[in-house]
Amino acid sequence: MEKRPITREGFETLRKELEHLKRVVRPQIIAELSQAREYGDLSENAEYHAAKEKQGFIESKIRHLEDKLARAQIIDTAKLESDRVVFGATVVVVEEGSTEEKHYRLVGEDEANFQEGKISIMSPLARALLGKEVGDVVQVQAPKGVIEYEIVDIYFS
Repeated sequence: MEKRPITREGFETLRKELEHLKRVVRPQIIAELSQAREYGDLSENAEYHAAKEKQGFIESKIRHLEDKLARAQIIDTAKLESDRVVFGATVVVVEEGSTEEKHYRLVGEDEANFQEGKISIMSPLARALLGKEVGDVVQVQAPKGVIEYEIVDIYFS
């Protein structure tokens, strides 16, 4: 089984989602199925079929989350220190021709959220940044062409 890096925060988020599905959503669906059975003939019971479909979706999601958690390799980023970009680092970059600083935290695939500034360790930008230091310039192939970023700071939170 291939391990996947994940921050402690990302792991806890997935664990809480799994617990919510098991303790809250699953019992709700079971209640919906029970209620739908009371409506009679199951072959033409739309509520029953909808609840069964919902149950299948939730059970699939539970299995998927259990698999993610089983493969997780938790990396405690609060204890990391480096002058180079590594997993868990927050990197401050400036795009060539701009003065606007952008902050990106390199995280596991399952916790990436671009709107929050969290990018997957597997993304082209993260791959270009890995191993670099403050002052380095990286080039990233983007849909609009090659973009250059200068690293202006690296920190851990």
